[in-house]
Amino acid sequence: MGQKVMPLGFRIGIREPWRSRWLASKKDFPTLLEQDQKIRRFIKKEFRQAAVARVDIERTRESTTVIVHTARPGVLIGRKGVRAEQLRNDLAKLAGHPVTIHTIEISRPELVAQLVAESIAEQLEKRVSFRRALKKTAQMTMQAGARGIKILIAGRLGGADMSRREQIIQGSIALSTLDAQIDYGFAEARTTHGVIGVKTWVFRGYYEGTKGASHGDDA
Repeated sequence: MGQKVMPLGFRIGIREPWRSRWLASKKDFPTLLEQDQKIRRFIKKEFRQAAVARVDIERTRESTTVIVHTARPGVLIGRKGVRAEQLRNDLAKLAGHPVTIHTIEISRPELVAQLVAESIAEQLEKRVSFRRALKKTAQMTMQAGARGIKILIAGRLGGADMSRREQIIQGSIALSTLDAQIDYGFAEARTTHGVIGVKTWVFRGYYEGTKGASHGDDA
């Protein structure tokens, strides 16, 4: 099970909070869900350089609050808040009513799996050797305090004629227990030879109050 189930989906509602936090009728639910996806895609596309790890959305009947977790809040806000104001106006058009934006700065992006995956994808697009990119990124994550990391890439690596997979594992990855704080990320590198998929798992330790956290044992 631990090898096949997405760690985030496995823990949502149990160890991890929902990324969209609102209630809606059966009639309105599909529209609001699609709107959430449009908001996330828009932010990721327009602010690719801002290192956005995730976007949480909270709704009430009158308003929508968008919480952006980013490693570079300055890029998102812009000089004198110009870009943030423009983003607020663009999201208000998507939502059809005023939108409030909150930014949360990520202090250690090396421990956020989505940002790690995007970093590797960016290196691959710049034609960095895939083995070098994997090794360097894994070392940086471990040095930042991770208990373990697993990186899997697949595609025409190094311009090979046939697609293949390459992976690197450092430390331990406790995928089979909900007590383990496993972060998962996915990104795509669009190279001249084709698309290379990048998956990352980062084991940051155990959740507070769990047996693993009290004993410091690896699963």
